[in-house]
Amino acid sequence: MIWSLIIGAIAGWAAGQLTRGHGFGLAVDIIVGVVGAFIGRFALSFFGFAAYGTIAEIITSIIGAVILLGIIRMFSGSSKV
Repeated sequence: MIWSLIIGAIAGWAAGQLTRGHGFGLAVDIIVGVVGAFIGRFALSFFGFAAYGTIAEIITSIIGAVILLGIIRMFSGSSKV
């Protein structure tokens, strides 16, 4: 459980860096990263890939978090999300 939160924080922060240029704060980074992990696993399994290992889980979570932030930005109508 704690390891998932750490990976979520790393993935959320990295997705924030990639999409906005900064993180969102620890709590929101964790939420974005954990939800992004689910999205990333689903997206990769859809294409027949699976992530094994810590680095692969972080990369998968970052991919999912970037997808999540893109969806939020698309529906919010703002480029600041």
